[in-house]
Amino acid sequence: MVERVYDQVQELISRLGLKPGDRLNTEAELAELFGVSRSTVREALRLFEQEGVVHAVQGQGRFISASGSLRVERPMTKYESITEVLDARGYRVSSAVLDVTIGRADDEEAEALRIEPGAEVIRLLRIRYGDEEPLVVSANTLPRATLPGPLEHRDWSGSLTAALAAHGHQVNASLATISAVELPEEWQQKYKLDGLGPWLLVTEVGMSRQGDRVLYAADYHRGSEMSFSVLRQR
Repeated sequence: MVERVYDQVQELISRLGLKPGDRLNTEAELAELFGVSRSTVREALRLFEQEGVVHAVQGQGRFISASGSLRVERPMTKYESITEVLDARGYRVSSAVLDVTIGRADDEEAEALRIEPGAEVIRLLRIRYGDEEPLVVSANTLPRATLPGPLEHRDWSGSLTAALAAHGHQVNASLATISAVELPEEWQQKYKLDGLGPWLLVTEVGMSRQGDRVLYAADYHRGSEMSFSVLRQR
């Protein structure tokens, strides 16, 4: 609910064309406008304050900050699934599931997910297409217990974060690193992806609201088609 209100406030700022120094609606006004409680609005506004988009003045309200005019569409600092990222960019999204298996966590996976080496994990390898062009190759690892049941009974082509959320593991934050790389040569040859590099590798650990590490992802974004924007400020 807080995330939904966050998006609604962001749309409101854009629709009203609010500029630095302009006053934002009060908590009570926003709560009535969106049909939610003031506490929900307050939590959403706190996110804007943390991002530096708005600042509060005691007894006067909240105002759009100077950096608020530099709002970045789909900022890298906002956690989104690959499906959401591609959908937002207007692509017609489809997926090819290359491999899905149950295995034992190696040292790297165990450290990332804070589980014991050798613990059962699910490994999923997919290509995400935008308008039938390969845009993202994703190698995901998650603890086996997060998605119970036989592997063949699940549709692995959809959003993995949505599947985790359906089992009570709402991923709302991640620790990510970005680097420019070539796609592993084995994948280039096996899946006919050679000649498309370089790629932007986003390696991240997705964490649930409860603080559990539920997803270790290595997402290779096609460098010629995908980019990320960030807002830098002091």
